[in-house]
Amino acid sequence: MFIISMKTSKKKILAYTFVGLIFLAGLFVFFTTKTAEDVKQSEAVMVTVENNAQRIAYLKTFGWTVPEEPIEIAEVAIPAEFDDVYTVYNKLQKEQGFDLEAYKGKRVKRFTYEVTNYPNQTSDVRANILVYKDKVIAGDVCSLKLDGFMHTLKMPK
Repeated sequence: MFIISMKTSKKKILAYTFVGLIFLAGLFVFFTTKTAEDVKQSEAVMVTVENNAQRIAYLKTFGWTVPEEPIEIAEVAIPAEFDDVYTVYNKLQKEQGFDLEAYKGKRVKRFTYEVTNYPNQTSDVRANILVYKDKVIAGDVCSLKLDGFMHTLKMPK
């Protein structure tokens, strides 16, 4: 059996308590502070689109004009492991505050709309939004042309 005795003073006890409180406060701030990316992600995912009118209104917030009905509604399986295509697509999604990592292995709905007001392009432009449990989890605007494009939902300048 060991017995340890230490001589302490009130100053030492207060100093150790103060240092401990500072350390705990730092841990609290570290684990509860959201980064700008966290806030951006949570705001993006919070968009609820329970019906077609809400999906169209969502696309209008980016400046897009689309017909009243989607061209296509499809069920899409997000792969459990991302290949190069999904890795690039998810990088595009992260630029606008989404992240498909949380949806690996899930089945989502893709709503595709014809964009009628794309700058300097009169046809063959589509807006896609991916929806999981009535929440927008991803989106893009793309061209169907051979030398086409794909970008975030943001209207180009």
